[in-house]
Amino acid sequence: MYKLLIVEDEELIRSGIKRFVPFEELNIAEIYEAENGEEGLVIFQERKPDLVLLDINMPRMNGLDFAAKIKEWKPGVKIAIITGYDYYDYAVAALKLGVDDYVLKPVSRGDVFEVLGKLVQKFKDEVQQAEVLALLKELQSNGSQQEEAETGGEKKLIAQVIGEHLANPEFSLTMLAEQIGYSPGYMSTLFKRLYNVSFQDYMAHERLERAKLQLLTSNKKIYEISEEVGFDNPNYFSSSFKKKFGMSPLQYRERIKEG
Repeated sequence: MYKLLIVEDEELIRSGIKRFVPFEELNIAEIYEAENGEEGLVIFQERKPDLVLLDINMPRMNGLDFAAKIKEWKPGVKIAIITGYDYYDYAVAALKLGVDDYVLKPVSRGDVFEVLGKLVQKFKDEVQQAEVLALLKELQSNGSQQEEAETGGEKKLIAQVIGEHLANPEFSLTMLAEQIGYSPGYMSTLFKRLYNVSFQDYMAHERLERAKLQLLTSNKKIYEISEEVGFDNPNYFSSSFKKKFGMSPLQYRERIKEG
């Protein structure tokens, strides 16, 4: 859920926006308002909103100075300015300084809804991108640690073979041993020594981590992701995912969408 601050000296515009824009459709749950820049700064510091709708021409502090200040305090805040045609060039300059979008006066319900929708989407995209980068960084870190600990290239070779067959639900320790040229017994002992977990536990972990990445970066259906990461039963995939991460795959995806 998002918090919105409206900074506008015309009370009629503020009240119109609050009354007629369907904020619930944008997951905006808290709305604050200020009639000038100085008052807006006080509210911003107290409430730390995610989104700001800002008049570019206000008493006590102009819109650009206000935007610059709150970007210092909260770089991730999303800002849209309200401007008239006389200030259009000013608005374009504002975009170059970190303001995210603008809406021209006279503002309509549709205009405000559209620009706030863009801000919300941009906020969601950045949160999702941060999640993906963090996950990739974790996977890369795990890979680096594995390579550092590898013995005679065995660990790297095992990881490579597993990665190539991760989507195959029939892939087993015996098949891994055959691919590398070891006996199943020796493969089992070696695997536990290198990874400190059983083959089955390792496969489940890698498949569920791959599923998280798919949920973040694609719109594929849950059963499609289940198949692509090596689960032949979508229900078992969902229950395994929930057991490991505390939420279902769908709940995980929706959490990212809602920010």
